[in-house]
Amino acid sequence: MSSSSSSSSSSSSLCLSILFLSLLLSIHGVTSSKSKTKPTTAPTKIGQGYRLLAVQETPDGALIGHLQVKTKNDVYGSDIPNLQLFVKHETEDRLRVHITDADKQRWEVPYDLLPREKPPVSRMTLGRSLKNPITVSEYSGSELIFSFVSDPFGFAVKRKSDGQVLFNTSSEKSDPFGDLVFKDQYLEISTRLPKDASLYGLGENTQPHGIKLYPNDPYTLYTTDASAINLNTDLYGSHPVYMDLRNVDGKAYSHAVLLLNSNGMDVFYRGNSLTYKVIGGVFDFYFFSGPSPLNVVDQYTSFIGRPAPMPYWSLGFHQCRWGYHNLSVVEEVVESYKKAQIPLDVIWNDDDHMDGHKDFTLNPNNYPRPKLLAFLDKIHSIGMKYIVIIDPGIAVNSSYGVYQRGLANDVFIKYDNEPYLAQVWPGAVNFPDFLNPKTVSWWGDEIRRFHELVPVDGLWIDMNEASNFCSGKCKMPKGQCPTGTGPGWICCLECKNITNTRWDDPPYKINASGLQVPIGFKTIATSAVHYNGVMEYDAHSLYGFSQSVATHSALQGLQGKRPFILSRSTYVGSGKYAAHWTGDNQGTWENLRYSISTMLNFGIFGVPMVGADICGFYPQPTEELCNRWIEVGAFYPFSRDHANYYSPRQELYQWDSVAQSARNALGMRYKLLPYLYTLTYEAHTSGAPIARPLFFSFPTYTECYGLSTQFLLGSGLMVSPVLEQGKSKVKALFPPGSWYSLFDMTQTIVSKGGKYVTLDAPLHVVNVHLYQNTILPMQQGGMISKEARKTPFTLVVTFPAGESDGKAEGKLFLDDDELPEMKLGNGQSSYVDFYASVSKGYVKIWSEVQEGKFALDNGWIVGKVSVLGLGGGGASAVEIDGKAVTPGSSSVEMTLSDQVHVQGEDEDENGEGKSKSVMVEVNGLSLLVGKNFALSWKMGVSS
Repeated sequence: MSSSSSSSSSSSSLCLSILFLSLLLSIHGVTSSKSKTKPTTAPTKIGQGYRLLAVQETPDGALIGHLQVKTKNDVYGSDIPNLQLFVKHETEDRLRVHITDADKQRWEVPYDLLPREKPPVSRMTLGRSLKNPITVSEYSGSELIFSFVSDPFGFAVKRKSDGQVLFNTSSEKSDPFGDLVFKDQYLEISTRLPKDASLYGLGENTQPHGIKLYPNDPYTLYTTDASAINLNTDLYGSHPVYMDLRNVDGKAYSHAVLLLNSNGMDVFYRGNSLTYKVIGGVFDFYFFSGPSPLNVVDQYTSFIGRPAPMPYWSLGFHQCRWGYHNLSVVEEVVESYKKAQIPLDVIWNDDDHMDGHKDFTLNPNNYPRPKLLAFLDKIHSIGMKYIVIIDPGIAVNSSYGVYQRGLANDVFIKYDNEPYLAQVWPGAVNFPDFLNPKTVSWWGDEIRRFHELVPVDGLWIDMNEASNFCSGKCKMPKGQCPTGTGPGWICCLECKNITNTRWDDPPYKINASGLQVPIGFKTIATSAVHYNGVMEYDAHSLYGFSQSVATHSALQGLQGKRPFILSRSTYVGSGKYAAHWTGDNQGTWENLRYSISTMLNFGIFGVPMVGADICGFYPQPTEELCNRWIEVGAFYPFSRDHANYYSPRQELYQWDSVAQSARNALGMRYKLLPYLYTLTYEAHTSGAPIARPLFFSFPTYTECYGLSTQFLLGSGLMVSPVLEQGKSKVKALFPPGSWYSLFDMTQTIVSKGGKYVTLDAPLHVVNVHLYQNTILPMQQGGMISKEARKTPFTLVVTFPAGESDGKAEGKLFLDDDELPEMKLGNGQSSYVDFYASVSKGYVKIWSEVQEGKFALDNGWIVGKVSVLGLGGGGASAVEIDGKAVTPGSSSVEMTLSDQVHVQGEDEDENGEGKSKSVMVEVNGLSLLVGKNFALSWKMGVSS
């Protein structure tokens, strides 16, 4: 969880995880948190669907149709008799299919929150001639084709280039699903799927089977404060999108399907079909044609919003804990990291800094402002940063200015025309309504006031599902609440359940928390009301998203700097504003493994800045586990150690062995910071995930479709960690090609057809390999990213091992990372394309620079080039920009080293590979990063 999350979630998740689940489990007679209740059972097929009565073309080339229910029934309520169908090819690669009530406006994700085109209000009159009637049953765009049948209505989406059917809602008698169902509080639609399709997405949940969706596992989407230790249940975020990857005759094709709907839903994946059962809203489908996985995320984030630009320091290492009781403890943590020579960029506070757990306050005794400001001056002077937590619940307290100003501005969610009363860490709270423009302004003002009090560098927004320690309608008790003794997450308000409205007790029960709990359990009552009469029932899963939008706007307006926000709850589009961590996890080997799948899913969701609590949120990890976890966590896009109040201390310096592993793994991370930062730029401009499944780079290699124990950073840097107790070797999959160990570049793996290789992995070793055809920009590392960023660059160039011809390329983005925008053209950024080639022994490396002034002003140089995979023999003198460098006349030196093929096609009887390539290192260079350069030499020359 997060600080508050930690604290809250910590407590909340932990607490709510343990308490909430233990209560539920006992109530439901379940003995294990891994036991699940089967979702609501109902007739397999409901009704006979709708018929399409008429369809016509709009002036801008879209389709509008009118659907009428065939036979009414009362299962889960009455059918909506008339529906409007709206279909439009919005771009060459995106198709929208929107179905809603033809007579009354229904709830949709607000158009100002997630900007998009509004469907027209139909003026279709049945029984009269239509202006532009459609007589064909296909509607074709550049990449996708929409086709339909009229009675019963069903539609299909095909990819034009290959004719593959991506989505098909028509039901046959033998199918386990029925036709379209559209009631006020129950919507159902299904699609058939080929059996060999691999699906990914539909989160947030912890998937025990790995990243691929697993047939017959439950997928429930409804934002919930339930710890990430709970498997196959709805968790903190809601992302009703999936990617479908297929291999057809050796060619890979992928696409994505988004159902833009914020209501609670169950999604049933059976392997050959998928069914949505949604408790409100509309069907608003978006189809993204792909065909590559990178195309899909590009198209998806082009629609929902590109991932937020991240400051450079956010890629450094972060340390947090719920339970840093006073400032001196925080100071000791920072000093201990320095003493242990473990990199650290950001120190965090959970709610320990607050006065009585109240947002935007300081504890005057434990975090006195003068001493805190002096501490911040000290760490800011060396480039370190400070982040604190904020929970959405605002304490009900007549002497609390934040609350009083909130009341005066009427910013809180209502129940019976009064602010809805809930309980979180400070006790009784009201929840701000971030759908209200006045709330956004008030929130921004409170952040401004707090920043004047404490110049924090980012904000952590937690407990924003929203989490509530109570349920139902509550009032203040006669006694003190909380009492000040015992756990702070026990409900002490006087509450009664609300079951008398259709919003609190809908006819269809989604599988909330894996136990079909009431949807208002431990959150805001679903009959509570937002701005303009919006029901919490509809807007529930948007709460964290709307808070992220408001917080981003507030931080960006403070000093014009690039914001950093970490949010526990997310929705479609959250990545445009915030990073995410995977919530309250456990310090177990299983949770270490699960963290990889969740991280990779969020890259697909458009939230690439993501990571898990390193070493686990609770309870205390073993020393061995923490060693292995930092070896994984050092390569999460967001890398943070965070622990629970009740757990023993687990900072990386607490064990000598963990400190050694941290120096090794984080040492490499800090050398890779320019590469990681360039990946954040790629994410911001194209949606490309920072951490990716292997199939993103090897989509035709089906062996990696379900691989969840390894991952890529960018297109070609592969991490293969140890994820099991007591292991000193790891079995890793190597897709076809040449791979070079980043920690020992003389070690090479040649995988001609793709294969598993068993790698040595003693306790302090993590295996990281770089793929052929790559140019990797690295720097020298350091204890703080600000200092590491000033060091000379090394370029690592990889060719296919021993081949006479090859090419490689890489990229580097540099900018002033405090600027709000991450782009070229502002005079404060540079972009470099690196290229390399080898042909018949002639090696050349060169650069092409865009807007080099920023890089030149900062004095960045390339000091070393390492070229891997070259054919044997000596090398001629180096030429720089066409001029030969005479040996001994400059600092430039060239060294050659044999590369050992640890596993290759040519092995001797002892299994030792034969050397058949060399590494050439050119040291002592001073090539300006901001200026085009060319470096060349000839291989095969006698020395």
